[in-house]
Amino acid sequence: MPGIPLGVLDLVPIPSGSTAAEALRGSVDLARQTERFGYVRYWFTEHHLNPGVAGTSPAVVLALTASATSTIRIGSGAVQLGHRTALSTVEEFGLLDAVHPGRIDLGLGRSAGGPPARRAGAEPPVAYTTANGLRIPKPFSFAHLRDHPRIALQQRLLQLPGATAQEYSEQVGDVLALLRGEYRSPDGVEAHAVPGEGAEVQVWVLGSSAGVSAETAGANGLRFAANYHVSPASVLEAAEAYRAAFKPSAGPGGLDRPHLTVSADVVVAPDDAEARELATGYAPWVHSIRSGEGAIPFPSPEEARALTRGWTAEHHELVADRVETQFAGSPATVADQLEQLRDATGADELLITTITHGHADRVRSYRLLAGEWARRGHLRW
Repeated sequence: MPGIPLGVLDLVPIPSGSTAAEALRGSVDLARQTERFGYVRYWFTEHHLNPGVAGTSPAVVLALTASATSTIRIGSGAVQLGHRTALSTVEEFGLLDAVHPGRIDLGLGRSAGGPPARRAGAEPPVAYTTANGLRIPKPFSFAHLRDHPRIALQQRLLQLPGATAQEYSEQVGDVLALLRGEYRSPDGVEAHAVPGEGAEVQVWVLGSSAGVSAETAGANGLRFAANYHVSPASVLEAAEAYRAAFKPSAGPGGLDRPHLTVSADVVVAPDDAEARELATGYAPWVHSIRSGEGAIPFPSPEEARALTRGWTAEHHELVADRVETQFAGSPATVADQLEQLRDATGADELLITTITHGHADRVRSYRLLAGEWARRGHLRW
């Protein structure tokens, strides 16, 4: 199955001892480099109130990055519609498309940054390995975060007083209608977003489970991104639900068949041992997110060992599914694992997210992976 493109998913992580400004400069540099390496798209996530993540506004960061690159697609992975309106989203991305036509991806997310909703019975009850060797871990429960004070504060600060989020599938429909120039209010009044209407943006929906996001993407004939790196237990169900719901779409950018990208957390180095050393900070970093405190600045290997010294079984359990499914190794080792992910999910693309303490190590990871992926005939480098 040749010709599987690679994309980049960037949180704009802040390494310990660094600053948000330095992290932003690093991300712009990484976008330039990965464009040269042959990656096809570069997406920015949206996160709030995290001391170790500077990617709070995808539209702003991708505007800076689009101006520093020339061919790679630039987009959001994803803007969170839970605290936005369809109109503000279409107008923002319409502005970007007006300056960088044909290069902008509008990735839509459902939450406002809180823990994802779960559908009962949608995930396997135990860990297992697929026929081709892909690890599917035991599902992780986000229940302990639903009433966490930081999550509640984040919702309060992002949402206007008294406002309620629009139903997600309806909001995605409004986004599409505004882009196509077909929006009508319930009483028949037209609305035209300028810029925005007719924009050449590529619309994606991102999702972590076999729920409303996968179904909305499929029902509207949109591209779908399934999050193996965030919720590895439910990636197969998410992909299946998307395909089951898919209906061909007409008009500009319409699809006649499903199109799926799947994310993976990756660290590549010349050999497995060095890659595992560079990935040492991943467990305490994930723990800071899963515990509710917010992502800490990404620690060095030495700092990570100090942070995890004395961890209990409960500490390890909190991050086990993410640590077990991170692909850290040599180019050949990681490419083998990515091929397993591709084959198990039937992905048309793969979306790579890499965090290391050192910027040069991060750039090298993407370069080494691109070289191996090209050697296997998946990527023209």
